[in-house]
Formats: sequence, C-alpha cells, structure tokens
Amino acid sequence: MSASSAKVNIQSTIKNETSLPATVTLINKIINVKGIEVASTSSKQYIAANSEYDFNENVRVKSPALWSTENANLYKAITEVYVDGRLSDNVETKFGIRKISFDAVNGFILNNKPMKLKGGCFHIDNGPLGARSFDRAEIRRVVLMKASGFNAIRCTHNPPAPAFLEACDSLGMLVIDEAFDCWNEGKKADDYHVYFKDWWQKDLQSMLLRDRNHPSIIMWSIGNEIPGMDKPSVADTAKILADYVRSIDHTRPVTAAVVGVSNQKDAFFSALDVCGYNYADNKYISDHWRKPGRIMFATESYPLDAFQSWMGVLDHPWVIGDFVWTGFDYIGESSLGWRGYPQEKTFYPWNLAYCGDIDICGWKRPQSFYRDVLWKKNQLSIFVKQPHPYFPVNPKKEPWSIWNWDDVVDNWTWKGYEDSIFEVNIYSSCEEVELFLNNKSLGRKPTNRSTKFMAVYNVPYTSGELKAVGYDNNGKIVRTSVLNTAGKPTQINLSADRKMIKADNEDLSYVTVDLVDKKGIRNPNAENLVHFQIQGPGTIVGVGNANPVSVESYQLPERKAWQGRCLVIIKSGKHPGKIILKATSVGLNPEQLTIDAHH
Repeated sequence: MSASSAKVNIQSTIKNETSLPATVTLINKIINVKGIEVASTSSKQYIAANSEYDFNENVRVKSPALWSTENANLYKAITEVYVDGRLSDNVETKFGIRKISFDAVNGFILNNKPMKLKGGCFHIDNGPLGARSFDRAEIRRVVLMKASGFNAIRCTHNPPAPAFLEACDSLGMLVIDEAFDCWNEGKKADDYHVYFKDWWQKDLQSMLLRDRNHPSIIMWSIGNEIPGMDKPSVADTAKILADYVRSIDHTRPVTAAVVGVSNQKDAFFSALDVCGYNYADNKYISDHWRKPGRIMFATESYPLDAFQSWMGVLDHPWVIGDFVWTGFDYIGESSLGWRGYPQEKTFYPWNLAYCGDIDICGWKRPQSFYRDVLWKKNQLSIFVKQPHPYFPVNPKKEPWSIWNWDDVVDNWTWKGYEDSIFEVNIYSSCEEVELFLNNKSLGRKPTNRSTKFMAVYNVPYTSGELKAVGYDNNGKIVRTSVLNTAGKPTQINLSADRKMIKADNEDLSYVTVDLVDKKGIRNPNAENLVHFQIQGPGTIVGVGNANPVSVESYQLPERKAWQGRCLVIIKSGKHPGKIILKATSVGLNPEQLTIDAHH
C-alpha cells in the first residue's frame, strides 16, 4: 500500500456442485465509495464435477482512499461467477484498504500514523433488549462509544454479531475479535471446555472466515483468562491455536488476555504476537526490562485505575492501549461495580454489573466523563459525592475488587441538607478550573497531570446554581459546566435519537424520558412510574432505567424513572406511517412524540 496504489488480494473458492464438469469465468470488480469501478479481474478455469477450485488474484487500486478511524472509507468487491456465459452466482463484499503494524519501539501504527488504543470491553447484550441483536442497536452502541472518545473495542469473550462489525467498519472503530473464554479446562461445569477438543478448530475457522474482510478488526484473540496459563500444556495449546489463526490470516497479530501476569506465563506469552495484560499495569516496566521486544496492552483495566492505566499507555511506547472493563454496562456479574467480590445470594436484587462507562440505556456514567478529561482537551464536568452510600456496601469486599467508581452523581438537589458540606469533584482537562455557587467564586484550582485532572471542593449546600468554569493557559474561558437545583417534577419530556426510521420491521428509535420541573430541569431524585402507549405501525420492544437493582420488566409498557429518567425503545413495523408514543404519570403533565416510519 502507498499513496499512489494498493494491491488488493482476492481469494475465492468456487464449488461445482453438479455432476458435470464446467468451465467457469470469475470476474471481480472493485467499486469505490462513489460507486465507480476502479479495478477488475477476469479468470477462466475448468472445474471437474463435484469439486472446487481456489482462485487467487491481485488487482491494483490507484490512489486508494484509506480506511481509518477518522475516515472509514469502504470499497466493495463484486464477485461474479459465469458458467457457459450465464451468471451463476454473485457476492458483494465490503472491505477497506489500510495498513497496520505493531512493535515495541513504535507501538501500534495505522496507515503510518502512531495511535494509542482507547479501548473498552463489550459483552453481547443490548441493555433492555437483552441478547437480541438488531442492526440499529449494534450501530448505536458503536456511535455512543465513539462519541465518548473510544477508538477500539474488545469483543469479550465471543465473536460479535455481524451487524456490530459492519457498524465498526462504517464508523471507524477498531476491533479485537475474540474466541473462547476457556480451553480444555473449564470455569463452569458445562461451559465450552466440554466441546473444546472437538470444536475449537471448526469454531475458530468459522470466526476467521466470517470476519476476515472487516477492516475494523486489527487483532485476533484466542482466549480470555484461560485456566492454567502457567502450565506447559496450556502454552502448547496457545501455540497450536495461534499458528492455526496465522495459517488462515497472517495479516493481523494474535493476542490473548492474560490474568495474574508473571514470569511463569512467559511460555504462554511467547505464542502471542501482542500480549494482553489484565489488571497488570504495574508490570509494564519490569516486564519490558525482561522482555524488551514484548508488545503489551491492557486487555482489561479497572475503572477506578483509569488515571494510572492511561498514563502507563502514554509513557511507554511498548504499551499500545488500554481496554477498560467495561465500555458498556451489561446484565450479569451482578453488582461487580459496587459490592464486588465475594458475591453472595443476599446481593439480590442486583442484576446489572454496574461497571460500564456507559450504562445499559446508553447514558454516560461519571467514570466516562472522567475518561473524557484523560483523552480530550478542554473537557469539564461536575459531580457531587453523596452524603450517604447510594446502595449498601459489601463489608467483606476484597481489596482487589475495584470495578467500581466513586459514589458521585450529577445532582445539586439536596432538600433537607441545607448548609451540609458536600464534596464536589471537578473533572477537567482545562489548565485551571473555577467553581461558582450562585455566582460567588469558591476559588481557582489547577487541573493537570499532577492533580490527576481533578479538583475537589468542599461546598456547603445551598439551592441554586453550581457552575464550573475552565480556563486555558491564557486565562480564556474554554468550557463551562453547570448543575442546577431542580424543583418538583411537573412534566415529562420525550426525546428520540431518531424521529425518522425505516419501515422494515426491525429499525429502532431510542426515546429518552426525562422528568423535569417547570423550568425544564431534570429532577435527578425523581422515581415516578411512567406508563406508555403506542399507536401506529410500531411496537415497544424494550424499556429500562439503568437502575442496577430494579427487577421491573423490560417488556411491559411502563417503567419507573431512576435519577429522573427512563428509556423506551420503539421498533418499526412492516408498513410506513406515524408512530405516536404517549407517556403519562400520576401528577405530571402527559407528553407525546411522533416518529415517522418510511420505506
């Protein structure tokens, strides 16, 4: 690949499933983003009855439009099979042209440009939709992650839905595609280890052949926290799997997520091209001195360690990125991000992990705003430490179980706490920040690496406006953030992420339901039950509120608000028309919203 041209390799297996031999003509056409044909090939081959032939062809694309996280340029290959001059079969394949490299000196390079991986781990579920995969749901998750500064996602611990990878291709999101959470030794009685011996090769091949044309995928992962990684037999298995991956696709490195990083796992690491470190940023320097050629990255890191984890990435070229556990919250591993381990049955009704940067409804949690200041300039947000724990804590919690974040909220509505002292945390990547309470300055403070991009104030509660102002080096205001005291909720506000959807029986619109006071300020303490009705060619396929201890139905047309809001997911039907959503709650003014479904 160069600025003037790129070589595109096209491999096609053509099967003659008839009882007669055939002379096959294979034509490949490369179409650019504007729909213009920019290259083509044509080959002819005699294929015997009930047999197959592998075509391997190269074409040159002049002045290629490169795929990157900033410009997700996609080409299309149209492959046509002709038998005796008649079209027998055709396939369209989207792909991208890009160059990747990894080494311990320069790190990860995309199209000759060094890049650090700002990553998050993903489970498969789509929040209130459960494990169902709608194309729009997959796209939305990628959109939200990218908007929060992420440029990479690790699929944990199984291959994702095809629509998810297509979204990453079209939006410019890098991906680690992962197979297996265990090999021959299991973590649960009936998990994949029961099938590994007979199925690993078929399943790995299936993943590789299905996904290899996605430009978003930059690494293949062969496993996560595999039991016995310090055993020679497990290291041998790692080499077998890694070599098998390379035999099918040698264009991407092989990685795996290793927990409990130690010298005893060097043999396991030696099977990998890029080494995944789970919760081991304290090993970056010592392991580099021992193994200077080793390329490292955090396949998992704690939210609470966000600062030191990211500084480890910035400071060491051999550390190429950091993937927080997790980018998006999920159903399961209940209370991981609050009560942690050890877990007990008494933790019920916890049912969400509560550790994601983005909650199951798609709203940013405080840790996501903190990550903003680590990754972007001139970011600013205000959070208030609660006067008492939001949920009961676990007195037996293990010290290493820190998937939680500080117990803070974006709330300045504390009736009954007048004059009580509140700890106010300012997350800021501005040079300085100044906090105002009802236009009275509470002083300026620096926010930089030495302060971990945070300023802390102790503020006596008085209702009104809490405002943070961020300044640059020249004292110019570059950002402001405000919390206002909310009054009693009087109104329901409905806002849809998309008011126009396709009438294809699967498109979605996500509607945020805010409970606001007469000034339009969301009341973060409101927990009113909201009822929904829908008219027209659409249905409600999910409701949610991100409350990790709520056991309300995700399917019923009602949901309590939590922190002043809840979510409704509307799915289109097969017919076009206007979909009307009505929301009502006792004591509040009702509201309705119209969504247009069209062909």
